[in-house]
Amino acid sequence: MNKPVLAIAEQREGTLRRITFEVIGEARRLADKLNTELNVTILGFNISSLADILRFHSPDKVLVADSKILENYNSEAYINTLTDVVSKIEPSIVLLGATSIGKDVAPRLAARLKTNLISECISLDINDTLLTAVRPIYGGKTRATVTSNTPKYQIATLRQNIFKPSIENSSKTAILEKIDTEILPENLRVQIKEIIPPPKTVVNLTEARIIVSGGRGMKAPENFKMLEELANILGGALGVSRPVVDAGWVGHEHHVGLTGKIVTPELYIACGISGAIQHQAGMSTSKCIVAINKDPDAPIFKIADYGIVGDLFTIVPLLTEELKKMLRKK
Repeated sequence: MNKPVLAIAEQREGTLRRITFEVIGEARRLADKLNTELNVTILGFNISSLADILRFHSPDKVLVADSKILENYNSEAYINTLTDVVSKIEPSIVLLGATSIGKDVAPRLAARLKTNLISECISLDINDTLLTAVRPIYGGKTRATVTSNTPKYQIATLRQNIFKPSIENSSKTAILEKIDTEILPENLRVQIKEIIPPPKTVVNLTEARIIVSGGRGMKAPENFKMLEELANILGGALGVSRPVVDAGWVGHEHHVGLTGKIVTPELYIACGISGAIQHQAGMSTSKCIVAINKDPDAPIFKIADYGIVGDLFTIVPLLTEELKKMLRKK
């Protein structure tokens, strides 16, 4: 049998992130293609319940690193632990999410293992035993197909909301294996003194399935209330372009773009956004893009699946009212 595929699960504050199941789903597909085992590893403290959840998502083995020192994310502690795990099972492929943690862990892990890293993947395949990936480049303006140059320790990060998540399967349970961690707090160069959580009102755009975004065409900060109403009706989140943040109209946590959040929702509605390349870099991989703009030559229309040329102050209220009617009928 070939060497196993390893998926790195991500949890925060005792909750598994959605990207975990996308990573496991894709790792399972690649493991089946290679006719090998799928191992999943999870790091944290008091995470036995999370490990039990992972057992039912089709891995062959779940490797659990449960230690007080791993309770909060510390890059040094995580890297030391993951290096030990990878060195022990010697996987051919290591997959993790392209989240803030994944983007910090993956290059460090690749450096430790002296191997390559393919980041921000939107598609994966196997060419013989080598990992082949498609990833956006030049700020999302085009895409490149990249093939690993070594069959050992091929590491890749996956963009969120792109890959099909694993499905719970109660008929198959994985073996649980505990990973001993021998990391002492005094040996870490960085000590975490306090975790300050973001306000509960802060939205996690990277996991939103629907995003309604506004740009300078909204004209004033008070006009974003209409977009918030539309987003709430759709069960989505509010996004904005950089000029809106720079003007102080909406907080940075809503910023979509090259210097903001990279998002891949199922539906992205761009209102009054011209579509500069910096903004496209943050949302061009959305599954369906709807653009509303009075300028028929706006760049956003070049990547939109559906475009509406007109005054957003007329179109958005009409769209909101029609959606309300549809929901009332249900």
